[in-house]
Amino acid sequence: MGPFGRANLAEACSSLLMAGYRTALALIGIAIGIASVSSMISVGTIAKVEAARQFQELGTEILNVRLRARTRGARRISLGLAAAEGIVSLPSIGQAAPYTIAASHVVLGGTETALARIAGTTMAFAELGRLAVAEGRFVSRLDGGRYFCTLGAKLAEALRQARGGRVVGEAVRIGETVFTVVGALRRAATGQRPFNVNETVFVPIETAARVAPAETLRDILALMAPDTHYRQAAEELQAWFETRAPAAGVQVRSAEELIEHMHRQMRLYTLLLGAVGGISLLVGGVGVMNVMLVAVTERRKEIGIRRALGARRWDIQGQFLAESVILSLLGGVLGVLLGVGATYGICRFTGWEFALSWGGTALGALVAGGAGIFFGLYPAYQAARLDPVTALQGA
Repeated sequence: MGPFGRANLAEACSSLLMAGYRTALALIGIAIGIASVSSMISVGTIAKVEAARQFQELGTEILNVRLRARTRGARRISLGLAAAEGIVSLPSIGQAAPYTIAASHVVLGGTETALARIAGTTMAFAELGRLAVAEGRFVSRLDGGRYFCTLGAKLAEALRQARGGRVVGEAVRIGETVFTVVGALRRAATGQRPFNVNETVFVPIETAARVAPAETLRDILALMAPDTHYRQAAEELQAWFETRAPAAGVQVRSAEELIEHMHRQMRLYTLLLGAVGGISLLVGGVGVMNVMLVAVTERRKEIGIRRALGARRWDIQGQFLAESVILSLLGGVLGVLLGVGATYGICRFTGWEFALSWGGTALGALVAGGAGIFFGLYPAYQAARLDPVTALQGA
């Protein structure tokens, strides 16, 4: 009869129940270890999915293009608006939205805010950045050089509080210039966009040159053409600006590229988290081994009698190995349940979308069975090697 035959399993369960508190403590140890491994792997997987989702909200087909001076200390590189928008002639680029960024104090209803971003943009920026308008409209090329602006969600909320709920049509002061608010944006996620749009004032790009003449046009948000890889687009942009701005170095970043880098990093983080959980599992496994070694010592008489009645060493070894595996598997089931609960709690706390990681759950079950065999082999071997005469005499 094998080590996991019906009789051995029944005897193993009976022996574990008789051990009482030792069995319970070993169960808790192995359960905590399995819970640590499964929950950390699950959280790592969910974090990777959540980060990828945030990047994909902007769209993997979006490129952030920035021109920098090739040598340190060189004067800042600037593009003309026509040259910046001219990249749409490239086969890999479908749409372009140049923008400038400056900083200035913004006065909203008599309340001066901290330094806010002043973005000179076109309507294309709102389309590519997927900015949703809560009321009014986004600034457009039709506004020309006039002093109109659209407020990010946080600034719009501050203006509402100062003006009794009114936003569109109100006046705000940027530096020494008064602007009329023509729209307000909905709150947007900040991680995947070039800057925090919720704390930004958007003005026509021609007007921005008057408000902050020292700022240069060197940033472009671009939409790749369908079925275009970001590396192809980056190469074409490099060649394009090589002839039009030879002194500039072009930096091209895409959500797709960031996701690839992030996946590589998250795989490493998940392995590190699993290793940390593995330490808890090691401690729990040592507890299982300790319980089984104590059981071998306490049951020497039983082992001697069974050997005297004809039980083979393999039978004795299988008996104790079955107890170890049963103990570890029970702890594994409890650990998986604890791990799922811990993962759910972390997702509720962080606001992430909960998803059961079948990989982490299956790994927890496999590790539990493996730990039972690994940490039970030595005690089972010790039990099988006992001499029946010596065992009966020492009982």
